[in-house]
Amino acid sequence: MSLVIASQLDADFNKGLGQHPIAPVVIDVAEDEPWTAAAEADLLLVRPTPAWRQPPAARPSLWPGRLKWVYSASAGVDFYPEWLLDTPLVTCGRGVASDEIADYVIAALYGHAKNLEAVTVRSRADWKQAPLGRVSGTTVGIVGLGAIGQAVARRVLALGAQVVALRRSGAQAGINGVELLNDLPALVARADHVVIAVPGTPQTRHLFDDRLLSQVKPGAHIINVARGSVLDQDALIRALDRADGPGFATLDVTDPEPLPEGHPLYTHPKVRLTPHISSNYTLVRHRLLEKVRDDISRFVRGETPSDVVDPARGY
Repeated sequence: MSLVIASQLDADFNKGLGQHPIAPVVIDVAEDEPWTAAAEADLLLVRPTPAWRQPPAARPSLWPGRLKWVYSASAGVDFYPEWLLDTPLVTCGRGVASDEIADYVIAALYGHAKNLEAVTVRSRADWKQAPLGRVSGTTVGIVGLGAIGQAVARRVLALGAQVVALRRSGAQAGINGVELLNDLPALVARADHVVIAVPGTPQTRHLFDDRLLSQVKPGAHIINVARGSVLDQDALIRALDRADGPGFATLDVTDPEPLPEGHPLYTHPKVRLTPHISSNYTLVRHRLLEKVRDDISRFVRGETPSDVVDPARGY
């Protein structure tokens, strides 16, 4: 069995795809209308390019065409129109960047807790004792215990912190030491650091709103590596400005991306903002290639590829 693969990935990645044992035919995709590849491809490998942010509102008449499968290079599919899920099979790159994102979270934990830049001395007059924060002995709450959440939990436990987590399915993650909760307000009330790692769906939009943020432990550190839509940014600013609100927020994602010039999150003294770089994607592209090649092998054997997206849940 051979496949015609239309790929939005770079030339080196596509070269690796073409070296798969089934010798697929890899073709280019029109960047302004990537969905038109449905007319000639069996598999469409997509990434969240600007064209997908402003697609036709209605499903194009040619969609899904001859497509058997759409593969999202990103873990989430919220960047794409709903009609993309009308394809017979949609899978995603879940787990490819989990370790990199988890490392970002750990860096954020220590960056906030220790903040060595703030206590660096540059003269004799600066030589003063200053208390540092802690990671060991604190409680880290993880909202969403999927691949990213689990990678964070393993690291946090190794650092001597406690982990409380909420998972939509309620299923155990197989990590000893993680306390699963079924109540989000209870989690945010206990956690010194709150890590947001849930997918972006209509159900999770503004999950962290004024009401929930009012229940966050005073002084807590909020870290969002999920989607900007999960956190109501106006509500976050109001919460950070309260004396009894959260103490700090590390945001790698926003809504929209990038934020408009002059947005208050750029300059808020209690916010560290990074431009959606936690996945470190250029350095883990080889992992995605291995995953896609393995899934192609499964597909041609008649097996189900990994990480199938559930259209009803949107992830």
